[in-house]
Amino acid sequence: MPRVLIIEDDRAVRDGVRLALRRQGHDVAAAATGEDGLEQLRSFRPDAVVLDLMLPGMSGLEVCRRIRAHDQVPIIMATARGDDTDIVVGLESGADDYVVKPVRARVLDARIRAVLRRVGVPDEQGAPRTEHHGDLVIDRAGLTVTHHGRPVALGPSELRLLLTLSASAGQVFSRQQLLEAVWEHSYHGDARLVDACVKRLRSKIGEAAGSPRYVHTVRGFGYRFGPR
Repeated sequence: MPRVLIIEDDRAVRDGVRLALRRQGHDVAAAATGEDGLEQLRSFRPDAVVLDLMLPGMSGLEVCRRIRAHDQVPIIMATARGDDTDIVVGLESGADDYVVKPVRARVLDARIRAVLRRVGVPDEQGAPRTEHHGDLVIDRAGLTVTHHGRPVALGPSELRLLLTLSASAGQVFSRQQLLEAVWEHSYHGDARLVDACVKRLRSKIGEAAGSPRYVHTVRGFGYRFGPR
């Protein structure tokens, strides 16, 4: 039974989502504040977190940053506004996906199950188990990545993105192709997920701004992996 932690200050929304997710087969804990959410993260040990962006006191963005400082649990950010700036800032803070409230329970359940599938990323058929790309080493069997011999802590979306791109080095992927491969989103118009995840991935594998070594932008289309 997937364990889901909801961090939401609106009691009606919190109780409604908790009940709906329990009906969908999840083990659910809920918190009304960021501080309580961080405490429950340690005690409940969820498989995924649904995090409200607009929390009183400690903001959802700060909660996201604090979680990401020591934990790679999948985070789905919930926002009452579809504002591009809020969404991009949330994604760049470490969220793996987002939903705009009010969100239907079946949609949230599908997003949770999709992000949980990405935690156990399968090895791509025919791809070598260990890849060496200069100072970057990708172990597909162990789902680990090292840079200059040091482990790189990647979230599930970042790892899936890297595995998808590196499995077909040199191939250009459109943002829509990456949405479908990494996030399992079949609809259009969510390039923010891809761009924010690429930005986080680049920073973690030591790519300086403006001079990427591994993940390259193909202007007007998408991204490719490989040497210049």
